[in-house]
Amino acid sequence: MSPSNLAPSFPVAKTDPEKVRPSPAALQPNIGGLLHDVGRLMRRRFDRSTRRIGLAITRQQARALLSVARNEGLSQAAIATMLDIEPIALVRLLDRVHEEGLVERRLHPTDRRVRTLWLTPLGWTVVDRILAINAQIREETCAGLTPAAREGLLRALDHMKTNLLAGEERESAAAE
Repeated sequence: MSPSNLAPSFPVAKTDPEKVRPSPAALQPNIGGLLHDVGRLMRRRFDRSTRRIGLAITRQQARALLSVARNEGLSQAAIATMLDIEPIALVRLLDRVHEEGLVERRLHPTDRRVRTLWLTPLGWTVVDRILAINAQIREETCAGLTPAAREGLLRALDHMKTNLLAGEERESAAAE
């Protein structure tokens, strides 16, 4: 993006540059920045852990496997919606884990156009390994927090997620 794309699209009065700068406090990391950093570090830790134990799986594949494990028998389209990815992207991802023998696609009992997703016994073994890695990362991330602080953190994050989802729904409804 060029600097001209970042300029305001309305006339701005010429002022002293020092007066238009945000305060130093406003430039400090905020909740969005911290959430991003913690998420990035946790994802990096996951990648390192899978490489260290020789588990050849990507984070996206792990997310998909966990979603199927939590919701066996759902359609590919439903899992794509849960993962917030396009169905074709999920199909490609599932092709890879299907080839590895981790996921089974079955015909829907009443709609032959739909494929439902099921983990294989090997898929459940991989899910167990993913869950163990996730637990280790969670413990490392939350070291020093009391159980009450951990629960409070989860409640606060869930509340924030709910707020953002509700905002998206309101915006979508207003756009229609």
